[in-house]
Amino acid sequence: MADQVFVYITHKGGVVDDSALELLTAAKAIRPAAETVALVAGNGAELEQVCAEVGKSFSQVWKLAGEAFAYPNAEVIRKALTAILPKGAAMVLLHDTFGMDLSPGLSIKLDSTYVADVVGIEAVEGDKLKVVRQEYGGQVSSRSLCDMNNGIVVNVRSGCFAADETQAGGNAVVDKSAEAGDLSAAREFLELIVAEAGDVDITKEDVLVAVGRGIGDEENLEIADDLAEALGAAVCCSRPVVDAKWLEKSRQVGTSGQTVKPKVYLACGISGSFQHLGGIKGNPFIVAINKNLKAPIFQVADVGIVADIQDFLPQLTEAVNEG
Repeated sequence: MADQVFVYITHKGGVVDDSALELLTAAKAIRPAAETVALVAGNGAELEQVCAEVGKSFSQVWKLAGEAFAYPNAEVIRKALTAILPKGAAMVLLHDTFGMDLSPGLSIKLDSTYVADVVGIEAVEGDKLKVVRQEYGGQVSSRSLCDMNNGIVVNVRSGCFAADETQAGGNAVVDKSAEAGDLSAAREFLELIVAEAGDVDITKEDVLVAVGRGIGDEENLEIADDLAEALGAAVCCSRPVVDAKWLEKSRQVGTSGQTVKPKVYLACGISGSFQHLGGIKGNPFIVAINKNLKAPIFQVADVGIVADIQDFLPQLTEAVNEG
């Protein structure tokens, strides 16, 4: 096994994704004494900006530059990574739509172990990695012992590892573009579709009151609106609420909705699927209110309240208004 752990870093508009330092923590847990190498693909000045930022935290940055990397294409990235990664490489990526597109095929090309949706790393036992995953919608935690002898590709769920803020990087950027080989692909980028803005931009709110299927009915949204007004917050939701057409798509938080970075996030009647949690960035203070004691949201919440939101939210609103 190589004495390095590789982390694929995503970015947009020259801004590094918040998950980068969470993935760094996971990488150090896999091989504590190894070098951490960030893999960054892109083009132009934005790529250079990203490499400089990432270099503050990682031992090395391996850069893939060129027109082929101007937009994220998992087929192209997979070919490039297969060409540049050493035999037995340990690789960490985010468990999002792009990571899930890239990783399974990459592990096959590298002839390595693949494990998805990891929420915790418990131990390293020689060439074995013990990871924690969640099954049945987060109702059950499972532990898997993974063979790293031929390398491993790990998808890590967003928000499950604390960000490594040490900034003890080597600032060494290595251009690997010439080693990427054939980058022809059957798929190509056509256009970037940006969602239309709604009446409220939840991505810019410091406090959010999020409602899920536990709200019960559209008419019950009023109690969430009342709480949001008392807190000076905005109301957002999980996908079931949008699917029921109770709130517009612009209010949805998650991998198929908006990405938000509030300071406080009240999750009301939300189970806490990884698709929803994937849209919450910046380590906000999370208050979870759910009548199901085993709801996965409680595993990431700073404060958990077991209660029916239809009874509890009006009481909370009254307390806020009186306080």
